[in-house]
Order: sequence, then structure tokens, then C-alpha cells
Amino acid sequence: MDRWLQLFWLFIKVNLLTTSGPASSGLLYKEAVGRLMTEEEFIEAVGFSSVLPGSDALQLAMFVGYSVGGLPGALVALLGSILPPTVLMLAIVSVLQRIRGEAWVSNFVQGLAPAVAVLMLLVAWKIFGEDARNWRAVILAVASFIAFQLKVPPALVLLAAGLVGIWLFR
Repeated sequence: MDRWLQLFWLFIKVNLLTTSGPASSGLLYKEAVGRLMTEEEFIEAVGFSSVLPGSDALQLAMFVGYSVGGLPGALVALLGSILPPTVLMLAIVSVLQRIRGEAWVSNFVQGLAPAVAVLMLLVAWKIFGEDARNWRAVILAVASFIAFQLKVPPALVLLAAGLVGIWLFR
């Protein structure tokens, strides 16, 4: 029981102090290696969680939990991983639910829209800017834009662009 409580608090702490990814892996390494598992076990856990589809952080939590306490350990580690973001999201949603009728919230969202659009354009320019002289990339971008305007589902446009890219950029 003490091991499971230790796992639970470990993953609560990791998820409250870091975001997912390398930062959480670093803190988890510092907290788990030598106390709950060996360095070799941790490296194996990171390797497995990186190659499997899905959230690396949750898979790493379940792997560490399972290696420490079997199936109950995996469930406890998973609970410790999902509890902080779930509680935080529920708190944010409840606050937003209470203030959604306020006029300033609507104005705030209207103010965000142009800034988000510019941010998306800047990201697109950064990604696409170096290829702007490549006529194939320009044709693919224009074709994708037209497809989006024709209300083709985004997943299909991206899949088609990737497949055409295999042929176009070989």
C-alpha cells in the first residue's frame, strides 16, 4: 500500500510541476530512479512509451507503475497522472460556464481571433517560407487551400497532400 501511495504522489507531483514531454521525463527520472526502479528499467520504460502510439506521458506512467506495483501500480500511476489536468480542466470549465454570458468574454474572444490568425500565418510562413521558390510546394499549397475552401475534410486534404508529396518531391 505504501508503494502505491508513493507512486500516486510521485505522478501527482510530476504532473503539477511539469508539462508532458522531456521536462516530465527529467523530473520522473530524478524522482523514480534509485527509489522505485533502476536506471535500466527507466530507460526501457521511456523507450517503450516513445514507440507506442498515444500519450508518452501516460504510457510512461503506466509502465513505471506496472514495474513497481503490477496492475494496481499501473492504475495508481495513471490516476496520479490524469487527476491534476482533469481537476484543472473542470475548474476552468466551471468558471467559463459561469461567465460565458458576460459581454466582455465575447469581446475578449473577438479580440483573440485576429491574433490567432496572425500567429497561424507566421507559423505557416516560417514552415513554408524557405520553400516559397519551389513551384511544387506552391502548387501543393494552392491545391490544399482550394480543397479547404471546397469544404473537403481536413484529414483528407492532409492525407492527399502527404501522398502527393511522396510522388512530387521524390
